[in-house]
Amino acid sequence: MFVRSVVCIFIWAFAQGVSAADRVSVGIGNANDNIEVYRIGLQRDFDRRWLVSRAWGLRGYWEASINRWTDGESINALAISPVFVFAPNRSVGVMPYLEAGIGVALVSDTDIGGRQLSTAFQFEDRIGMGFRFGEQRKHDINFRYLHYSNANIKKPNDGIDIFILSYGYAFR
Repeated sequence: MFVRSVVCIFIWAFAQGVSAADRVSVGIGNANDNIEVYRIGLQRDFDRRWLVSRAWGLRGYWEASINRWTDGESINALAISPVFVFAPNRSVGVMPYLEAGIGVALVSDTDIGGRQLSTAFQFEDRIGMGFRFGEQRKHDINFRYLHYSNANIKKPNDGIDIFILSYGYAFR
């Protein structure tokens, strides 16, 4: 009952976010034990920026994502995460950046590729780098490392490590 309620709330929030999203991204990658990963994300920028008087500043966004992990069998994951971005405050053309964040996820199964996650609730940790380019920097290419685990809430906690390449497009 609890998991269904959380999933319904997440789906409602994701649907609301589609109209309010600043960017959409699609990604493909690999995880431990030859698990293929597919990801679609919606991002909404924070209203606030930090260190704006410096050469590089801090900004961020919220990302809601739908993920599919497959190795013959599949797991679906819904995740939401605040992500902090370290990038130049003033740049012309291509804008490089570094990013990091910690969010939460719900997975549809707890066993894939011989890895046991034990709980449907997972944390989603990430670090990445990328660059935005094109007219008004509407295009985004990034490479991320994502780690999902339950932080030892319940064992076994094999976790899953993902390397993913993504393309994003900004609506605004």
